[in-house]
Amino acid sequence: MIYAVWVPLLIPFLAVPAARRLADALPPVRAVRLLAATGIGLALCSVLALALLVVPGATRFPAVSALGELVRPLSEATPAVAVPLAAAALALLMGCAAAVARAARRHWAELRPAGRFDGYAHGELAVLPDSRPDAYALPGRPGTPGRIVVTTGMLRALGPAERAALLAHERAHLEGRHHLYLAAAEAAALCHPALRSLRGPMGYALERCADEAAATAVGDRRVAARAIGRAALAARAAEGARRTRPRAALAAAAGPVPRRVAALLGRNTARPRVGRAAAAALLVCLAVSGAAALDATSDLHSSIEAAQGEAPHH
Repeated sequence: MIYAVWVPLLIPFLAVPAARRLADALPPVRAVRLLAATGIGLALCSVLALALLVVPGATRFPAVSALGELVRPLSEATPAVAVPLAAAALALLMGCAAAVARAARRHWAELRPAGRFDGYAHGELAVLPDSRPDAYALPGRPGTPGRIVVTTGMLRALGPAERAALLAHERAHLEGRHHLYLAAAEAAALCHPALRSLRGPMGYALERCADEAAATAVGDRRVAARAIGRAALAARAAEGARRTRPRAALAAAAGPVPRRVAALLGRNTARPRVGRAAAAALLVCLAVSGAAALDATSDLHSSIEAAQGEAPHH
């Protein structure tokens, strides 16, 4: 355990460079799924590793040893090393739990406005009387429908075909439940600092998924690319619109728009070899991290049984 327990804490630093290549090298749907699995898997392994670091140092306290019926501490390190290490690991665990809880409450609160709008609302579409161009998909709480929110300013900035592409883009976000992938990436980032770098590739891959869905819906990739480009230019001219957009919302004008437009126009095609290599590297990192966490857990369990086995029988 002394070596294996550190592996899940170090692997994320090796996985991030490969993850950054996935968004452009793989089809967007596959990239999203692999990024989500990698982020969640590595985060869980790192949290488990921190928990495993707490237990040996905690057995230095008589109350904990008595509770576990141990006659000796599990850690062979001196108390001056084992106890501070356990305290640091426990503090990190508590910090992660508090941060994830705050993020979950904020995300839940941001989903509340999905059913309340001052403007015109019909079905999934809500039109706000605002001259500032903006459009986004606002998911609803479980059991309630989400909304495609668009301002009158954005509707005036686009032509009929472009409006159809924009609405198809936002509809794809709602139907794909893309906000859950973003929430998972955010939670993983709160569990390990290296995983913060996954949020950018995840956001880009999700926008690419919606871009492809919009192109399929309107039957013209150039129209979809033009709609995204014009929507981004219009929204950039009205910076105030971004400040009123909930964090849980996904917008067509977000992210690296030039890269997305180039991908729609076929100027930035997927690279299968690079994608397969990056995917293989991520899967190896995930497997190594999981195996190390399981090995450390098994070692700790064996140590506990050994310490309990030395207790006198009555």
